[in-house]
Amino acid sequence: MKEAPMEEILKTQDLKAYFEELEILKGINLSIPKNRVTAIMGPSGCGKTTLLRCFNRMHEETPGAHTKGKIFLEGKDILSMNPILVRKMVGMVFQKPNPFPTMSIYENVLAGYRLNGIKLRKEEAQGIVEESLKKAVLWDEVKDFLHRRGTFLSGGQQQRLCIARALAVNPKLLLMDEPTSALDPKATRRVEELVTELKEAVTIVIVTHNTSQAGRVADYTAFLYLGELIEFGPTEELFTAPKDPRTEEYLTGKFG
Repeated sequence: MKEAPMEEILKTQDLKAYFEELEILKGINLSIPKNRVTAIMGPSGCGKTTLLRCFNRMHEETPGAHTKGKIFLEGKDILSMNPILVRKMVGMVFQKPNPFPTMSIYENVLAGYRLNGIKLRKEEAQGIVEESLKKAVLWDEVKDFLHRRGTFLSGGQQQRLCIARALAVNPKLLLMDEPTSALDPKATRRVEELVTELKEAVTIVIVTHNTSQAGRVADYTAFLYLGELIEFGPTEELFTAPKDPRTEEYLTGKFG
């Protein structure tokens, strides 16, 4: 039986990213499928994180950084939108867990609402906190001490708290920049299992330097090299029958 054509949620057209005169991304054309996990792989310095940061307009926050081309999220050009609106639709989880240190677990989950000046009724806020922590598979571990600081948690729990915080505002897209690189193997496994579960509710794009991790969690994989998109396709296909020799060399560890 033929698989139904994938529905895209995000599309780039000739996307270029610069830092002053240096071209970091060289005309990326990529379609991200909806309700799937897409991994972005490639050696250090190839533009993975820059690409991810373009998807929520963070790249241009760096002085001297700018972009050219187009990025469409559900058909809307996000480069012509207010960046605050873009970030309500596109959540981000960083390499190191970064719960707000002065906030409780409860306050951390609701931080997106507070930062955007959105007031919630008490019952509404409690519902969002519980639902978001359940989605991040953290509720049972923290429900009895929601008003303790988020920094009291272990590294893996802190990262899942950051995922709950990103999910609380119901993003359409969740970006993850090497979210397990600071975690131990057990915590890494929990986050990977969570990523696989979450794609039912939200589209995920994950930057990883770990080819095994991409193989475990990603439905689709993009391979970047020196700022160019070399290859993109279903992960199993790309891993077993890469079309470009550079992809094969990277996957077999000849460079990285």
